Amino acid sequence: MGESYDGGPVAALRRIGFLLERGREDTYKVRAFRGAAAAILPLSDDELRSRMADGTLTDLPGVGASSATVIRAALAGELPERLAALEEEHGGPLTEGGHELRAQLRGDLHSHSDWSDGGSPIEEMAFTAMELGHEYQVLTDHSPRLRVANGLSADRLRRQLGVIDAVNQHLSSGGEGGFTLLKGIEVDILDDGSLDQIDELLDQLDVRVASVHSKLKMDAPDMTRRMVAAVRNPRVNVLGHCTGRMVMGARGVRQQSQFDARAVFAACAASDTAVEINSRPERRDPPTKLLELARDLGCLFSIDSDAHAPGQLDFLWYGAERAEAAGIDPDRIVNTWPRERLLTWANPE
Repeated sequence: MGESYDGGPVAALRRIGFLLERGREDTYKVRAFRGAAAAILPLSDDELRSRMADGTLTDLPGVGASSATVIRAALAGELPERLAALEEEHGGPLTEGGHELRAQLRGDLHSHSDWSDGGSPIEEMAFTAMELGHEYQVLTDHSPRLRVANGLSADRLRRQLGVIDAVNQHLSSGGEGGFTLLKGIEVDILDDGSLDQIDELLDQLDVRVASVHSKLKMDAPDMTRRMVAAVRNPRVNVLGHCTGRMVMGARGVRQQSQFDARAVFAACAASDTAVEINSRPERRDPPTKLLELARDLGCLFSIDSDAHAPGQLDFLWYGAERAEAAGIDPDRIVNTWPRERLLTWANPE
């Protein structure tokens, strides 16, 4: 008999999905286990045992041979072999450094759900953030112009705000009032520096991340004007992945946008707009020299996961390591702040 396990089959399947995402494994593997978790969620353990006994477990849509093996072990109170192997491979610290700062991060200001180009429902992103010990998580799905990422129209964003209210009400009624899912957006910075969403809706949000996603090769003077206009907008709280670069990954390598970084970061410092330290390994944005420049110019920072899947919420380790190596004072990192201080900064009277 193997090591004992008391988490149950749904927890085992969710944990496997989380570890696969955390380890940047192929998405088809993740979908298999998360799909199986969703398939068995409505079923009792007795129903699952009955299906095991009559050999119909894999007749459930989404439950294959691998996930069935996990379910059988978990129902028997044994640690599934697949879970044990993934804990060994992907369950430890993601970085050598940044541990002290990572422990000070109270939340994450940049994440996506399946309402735009993320892979999981809002509820799953919130539950995972809670499991990671976050006090808050900002949901920042894309704005309308980013059609390739299923950006939210004004009507869809309004509906999402209602869903977030319902999630928070459910969490509060379940005794989980110490966590809050905050309302946000990753709003496109348009060519002239304006924002890709109506002011009325932006004013209803808790946190607004503004990012450039188009015309990344714009001439440096025009890109500088575009970014400065955005960060000076009083509704913008965070400048997302400022250079737009990609240093590795399935989407290939992309050179960083050219702009006057000193002018942009000086505008951020003057406007109290945080510079995002994007923790995605394929971005590492801003590059080290620009990160140090923003530090020296007095900018605030936000260490964000830019998660598109629950396991990626733990990418904060990578950003914390970079910020700590750059010697950034933790109090200049806005997501080390308690929720009320964060909200007061993001929405000054």
